[in-house]
Amino acid sequence: MSARARSVFSNRSFSLFYAGQAFSYAGDGLRLIALPLLVYHLTGSALSIGVTYALELGPFALFGLVGGSLADRLDRRRLMIACDFIRFATLALFAFGYARGSLSLPLLYAGIAVISTCAAIFSGSQASSIPYLLGKGRATQAVSALLSAEQATQMILPPIGGALFSLMGPLPALIVNAATYLISQVSIAAVDTFGPDRPLGLPTPRVMLADIATGFRFLLRDRAMTAISLGSLAFNFFGFIAAAVFIPFLKRDLGASDFAVGYALGFGALGAMLGSYLGGRVPPSWPFGRLLIVAYLADGVLFVPVMLAHNLPLAVTFLALANAAVLFEVAQIVGWRMRVTPEELVGRVFGAARLVVLIGTVPGALIGGLIADHYGARLAIIISTLGYLVMGFVLAASPAVRGERR
Repeated sequence: MSARARSVFSNRSFSLFYAGQAFSYAGDGLRLIALPLLVYHLTGSALSIGVTYALELGPFALFGLVGGSLADRLDRRRLMIACDFIRFATLALFAFGYARGSLSLPLLYAGIAVISTCAAIFSGSQASSIPYLLGKGRATQAVSALLSAEQATQMILPPIGGALFSLMGPLPALIVNAATYLISQVSIAAVDTFGPDRPLGLPTPRVMLADIATGFRFLLRDRAMTAISLGSLAFNFFGFIAAAVFIPFLKRDLGASDFAVGYALGFGALGAMLGSYLGGRVPPSWPFGRLLIVAYLADGVLFVPVMLAHNLPLAVTFLALANAAVLFEVAQIVGWRMRVTPEELVGRVFGAARLVVLIGTVPGALIGGLIADHYGARLAIIISTLGYLVMGFVLAASPAVRGERR
């Protein structure tokens, strides 16, 4: 971590929060390979994995609107602890059900939706808490540090998770992930406050709807934010056509074992960690819009060899490089959105933007699964790559994005 990024750790509250999230990310790294592999072994269907991703991301996008309103009005510390407790209880139920042989696909799907809903509300509080604790000037560095921690754990844990799954099934991953949410609760409880200074209390449905409308009004009045959010919607649509079929692609087309799938995802996370690190190193004087366009185009070009690959090492190498571009984009966009949004509106604006950005993931994941089951996973990868390249050039043609320098 660079000296610039390290400076955010001079803030004790952020350091405590970061430590808890690092443990939480470690558990997530095990769960995010264990659950898709479990679903695939239960069904043998790429579409079932697509449904899993849709349930991970659909509620996350939708309930981000509620989370943004709650984060701007309630005690964020208590809200995040409550979200982590529900996630702990859900994963503990998964582990108990699997140990007793009663963990069914419908129960898995329902629990994934609950975890996703809590993650959306938690993320709304996290987005509002970073500028509250650190100020807007260090928001990008804080986001980069959190993303780097997330990707570092996803570099190390998926290979271990793949090996554990092949030997012992998903139970160790579920137990560890549940425990890490307990650790996260302790770290959050150790911080005095995450804001706001004067919580307003639980909003009524009418107030919540007004908050959601406020977030969308701010988003739509900012031409650059609107263009980037709509572009991200399309990128996520095409990206999740590939993401939903990547495990079947590795197993069916490239002959990967469960352990090799974990290794591939871990190596991909290495590239993502590099991208998030570099995202926090960009000098503020660099033009944000043009930099983002270059990253999007690089992402599309670097995924072309994955589309054409017939051996695992080549596919994994270029997956890592493409992931570096993805996380660079994410760190830049999230930090930029925090800079240009008034602090008192961060939760609501992030909720509105999250819905727009992530709404494309659900149809993308489902369509990718259908294509893979009927025509093969490689065709879904090809469609994803070509769509991503086209959207890169579309975004490059936008004057609002090209001229954005805030």
